[in-house]
Amino acid sequence: MLNEWIIVFRLVLSAILSGIVGFEREFHGRAAGFRTHILLCVGSTLIMLTSIHIFDVYSSRVPIDPARLAAGVVTGIGFMGAGTIMRYKASVRGLTTATSLWVVSGVGLAVGSGLYFGAIVTTLIAVIALMFFSKLEHVMIRKNWYKTIVIETKDGLEQLKKIREALSEYGSEINDLEADRSKDGTHMILKFGLKLTTNLHNAQLIETIARLEGVKSVKWEAE
Repeated sequence: MLNEWIIVFRLVLSAILSGIVGFEREFHGRAAGFRTHILLCVGSTLIMLTSIHIFDVYSSRVPIDPARLAAGVVTGIGFMGAGTIMRYKASVRGLTTATSLWVVSGVGLAVGSGLYFGAIVTTLIAVIALMFFSKLEHVMIRKNWYKTIVIETKDGLEQLKKIREALSEYGSEINDLEADRSKDGTHMILKFGLKLTTNLHNAQLIETIARLEGVKSVKWEAE
């Protein structure tokens, strides 16, 4: 039977474990971050506790499957995960965050059912995958890098030509281009969606474009 201390312990543990995963997502500026992961995991834990409670109360009277409510969580999390996925220019963003939400829902169910060791190990693996495997992926696996560079510069086709030449020097392939006016109306703000073969020369590329005549500012857009 569940008592008050077990309930509190499981809910607090689920908040801690999901908070660890959510902090990593929050640190990288994802929409589903610290609070979202905690709320989702604690909610999953509560649903699992409720399922166990219903089983304890009614199992002697009628046949009850304590996993039925948990199955509903696994199905329902797909809708929340889909909300974090969006198409951005030539790529799709949010897949990792959607997956992390799905994982913490499983962590919540595990904590709620008392499978503490599995929940803790899963959290550790998830954090390692999010924090360290991405670097390994970039270094050893990833062949292309997709980034957006934002340039505030004066008008003119000649200016645009110089910028394109500077980008091509670093092997940058332009996949997308957006143009807008600065707030004071005196400059153009250009956003180039780039496909890069390496990220080793990002700083040099910024410096090269910044030295072009007429360029007021240049930076990488935050991902």
